[in-house]
Amino acid sequence: MIELKNVTKKYGDFYALRNISFTIEDEGIIGFLGRNGAGKTTTMNIITGFIEPNSGDILVEGEDICMHPKKAKKYIGYMPEGTPLYSDMTVREFISYMADLKLVSKKDKKRLVDEAIEKTGLTNVQNNLTRNLSRGYKQRTSFAGAIVSNPKILILDEPTVGLDPKQVVEIRELIKDYGKDHTVFISSHILFEISQICSKVIIIDKGEIVRIDTPENLEKETTTVSKVHVTIEKTEKDFEKLVKNIKGVNEISKVSETDKEALFDISYDSKVDLRKDLFELCSKENIVVLEMKKEEGSLEDAFIKLIEGRKEYSQTEIRKMEYDKEIEELREENRIKKEEKAKRKEAKREEKLRKKAQKEGGDK
Repeated sequence: MIELKNVTKKYGDFYALRNISFTIEDEGIIGFLGRNGAGKTTTMNIITGFIEPNSGDILVEGEDICMHPKKAKKYIGYMPEGTPLYSDMTVREFISYMADLKLVSKKDKKRLVDEAIEKTGLTNVQNNLTRNLSRGYKQRTSFAGAIVSNPKILILDEPTVGLDPKQVVEIRELIKDYGKDHTVFISSHILFEISQICSKVIIIDKGEIVRIDTPENLEKETTTVSKVHVTIEKTEKDFEKLVKNIKGVNEISKVSETDKEALFDISYDSKVDLRKDLFELCSKENIVVLEMKKEEGSLEDAFIKLIEGRKEYSQTEIRKMEYDKEIEELREENRIKKEEKAKRKEAKREEKLRKKAQKEGGDK
């Protein structure tokens, strides 16, 4: 499990992350979405202990990554963006080196390296220098290095950038397979990819967490207008006028027409089940429906709707938020101190009463 509590990272006056909090439970694939510069890589570098936050706590399997980095890092496998490999090493040498960095025991090392090579389909190129590999095999080698110690948590930063469609599918299958019994935290700006493999997504924008939910819920909740494509047998009746009378219909337009059929696009309120009313209308008017296809909402649509037009805070507003946060923390600290003081006072009073009772009992 990964838990971030009120994490902030600043570079001068610029906030890369501002007071973010989220929890990643055990097992499954969680997507981390954001446009370029949103704070994705900074967050991953903080989780892996590569950089430290200005404030906040990062717990990995209950261990603080800043206070106990060795204990926390043993649970993590990390594949950074850009597949940084040592070009003078062979594939096997690189994966073995990663096993050494992860303090894999000598008795388990060969077995785990062999398993990583086999799982990632690198058997045929394991003795090749990494500099001679294709982009797809370089990604596989980096992936193998990340999983060689069989970490409970695998963190992937843009794992499919620059790959061709076939390579993307292959890497995606590796991720899905590993996510069956491990936790995978994957950063990407390719939203279709995330929607295909992730059970939950975390959206970050301008250094702040915007939303945490399933792809399905995001698609449903952020879609207010749906669309359906309807192909009907050509008719003399005014189909557009008839459809406009259906409750919830916003707009209808003719897309194409032939001698035998016509295709229409109908947009409507997503809360309405248009297809049922449309079928009833066509049955009543003897209009033959040849095809009806609903256009589903996409994660891309949900993402754009959540981040577009988000407020950009001025430095004055940011400083005020910092001040308010500090005041709130001081108040909470004073409240805790008062409670502890009251508890100590009560404990002393009870101790006096106990001693008095013992003394009175002894005098008798």
